[in-house]
Amino acid sequence: MIDNIFSVSGETVMVTGGGTGLGRQYATVLARAGATVILCARRTDKLEETAASIQQAGGQAHCIAMDVSDSDSVAQGFERCRDIAPVSVLVNNAGITCEPMLLDLSEAEWDNVLDTNLKGAWLVARAAARHMIEHGRGGSIINIASVLGTCVQKGTGPYSVAKSALLHLTRSMALEWARYDIRVNAIAPGYYRTDMAQDYLDSASGQRLIKRIPQRRLGDPRDMDGALLLLASSASTYMTGSVVSVDGGLSLSIV
Repeated sequence: MIDNIFSVSGETVMVTGGGTGLGRQYATVLARAGATVILCARRTDKLEETAASIQQAGGQAHCIAMDVSDSDSVAQGFERCRDIAPVSVLVNNAGITCEPMLLDLSEAEWDNVLDTNLKGAWLVARAAARHMIEHGRGGSIINIASVLGTCVQKGTGPYSVAKSALLHLTRSMALEWARYDIRVNAIAPGYYRTDMAQDYLDSASGQRLIKRIPQRRLGDPRDMDGALLLLASSASTYMTGSVVSVDGGLSLSIV
């Protein structure tokens, strides 16, 4: 029925970086829509807080410690999923950023951002795809990219590079894994008031950027719900390799 087209009831959804920021919102709205959610991050304290909130609201949530940049940790995480349920949807959300300009950026900072945002996204998506193929039911992979994957901004060099590459990686995954009934799409958020963006948004540069957003406001985490449920549910059965921008029009105005 059309009323249930965005339902994810019966799905098991893994959300990396699911304890804070947009990841917490992703997990909460998916649980509310009927999914069992598996929250993953290196530290489990925030995951447990999010899981408790979901469970108190009547949802189902589990926590797994996972370092997305470590292939052994990713493999161990998916082994633990065997005790819960086969993962049918992945929200590839874990990410970090750093502030130095490219001339001042250290090699370690570059590697850390690329290892988490790009290599980590590939490692988790690859493990999820193998897991889905093993269980013979296909699934949906949602890579969380960024408006900065297509636009340039000072001081976000490695982050922008990683998110730009993630968009192309999304298309490569979609092309190669369609034969297994695995859909791979991306969401490109703009700026939301999260812990990761807070310092920048409070700066003079951040305040100027907000004025350039055509909708003249930052995103509310709930503004992501529609795009997320679209790509996680059967409503997007014939979508793969797509990028959904949820940025208030910011990508139209960044120079």
